[in-house]
Amino acid sequence: MSRYHTYEAAAAIQPDVFDHLTATDESLFSQVQRGDMHAFEMLVSRYKTRLYNCIFRLVGSMEMSEDLVQETFLRVYRNRDNYQATSNFSTWIYTIALNLARSELRKRRRRQFFSLNASPVEDCNTEGFDLPDPTANPAEFLEQTKLGWAIQTAIEQLPIKYRTVIVLRDIEEMSYEQIGEILDCPTGTIKSRVNRARLRLQEMLRHWQYDA
Repeated sequence: MSRYHTYEAAAAIQPDVFDHLTATDESLFSQVQRGDMHAFEMLVSRYKTRLYNCIFRLVGSMEMSEDLVQETFLRVYRNRDNYQATSNFSTWIYTIALNLARSELRKRRRRQFFSLNASPVEDCNTEGFDLPDPTANPAEFLEQTKLGWAIQTAIEQLPIKYRTVIVLRDIEEMSYEQIGEILDCPTGTIKSRVNRARLRLQEMLRHWQYDA
C-alpha cells in the first residue's frame, strides 16, 4: 500500500486527527479558536520572520521590530474570537502588524518634532543603522551591503504612505489587491502610490553604483 493510501486509511480510522504541518492558515487559526496552542505556535513559526522583515523595513530598528512582532501575535491571540473566516488570515495579521508599525512611526515623528534636541539633519531615523546579525536571514544580510544600506536609508526617508506600499509590493511581493485590503484603500490608489514611491527611490539612489 502506498504512503498516500496508508495516510488516508489512518485518517479514516482517526477522523479527528488534525495535520498542523499541512493545514492552511485559516484552518490553523480555527483550531486556535478552539484552544489549540500548538496550532498557534505553527502560525507564529510561519509568520514571525516575514513580519519581522516587513516591520524592520518600515521602522528601521531591530529592537522595535521585535517588540512590534511580539505585540502583533499578542493581539492576534487576544482577538482570536473576532477573526472572520471570510478574509485571509495573512491579510488580517499584516493589517494588525502594519497598524502597529505605522502608529510607532507617527509617535516617533511627533517625538522628533517636539524634541528640543531635534535637528533637521538628524531627521532620518538613525535607528535604521542598528542592523540585525547578517547570518539571520537573506533580507538582513542585504542590509550589510553598500547598496543595501542605501536602499534601507532611502526607504526610511519616504513618507509613511509610500514607505508602506513599496515594502509590501516590492519586498513582500504582495498583489495590489491584497495591499488594498490590508490598507483599506482602492487598488488604483495603491498602484499610484507604488509608482510614486519607486520614482522617489530612483531619484534618491541615482548616484549609487553597485558592483555585483
